[in-house]
Amino acid sequence: MTPRSPRSSDPTAAEAGAWADVLVRRRLLHAAVRTPTGQWLVQNHPDGEVRVLTGPADALALAAAIQHHTRITRLESR
Repeated sequence: MTPRSPRSSDPTAAEAGAWADVLVRRRLLHAAVRTPTGQWLVQNHPDGEVRVLTGPADALALAAAIQHHTRITRLESR
C-alpha cells in the first residue's frame, strides 16, 4: 500500500460533519455532536465516556482510525 500525499487544505467543519454522520449512521460511533466553539463531542457507546475533539482535523483523524480498525478487523477475520 502506498502512502497518501498530504492534504492540500485543512479539513472543514462540513467535511467533519459528513464523516460524523456516516460513522453514527453505520453505528461505528454512538454519537458525534459539533459544539458552537467548533469542538466535537464523541461517544463510542451509549454508556461510554464522552471525548472532546478540538476541531475538524481531529474528527477526520478519528474517522480514519475507525476505518483503519474496521479494515484490519475484516482482513483478520477472513
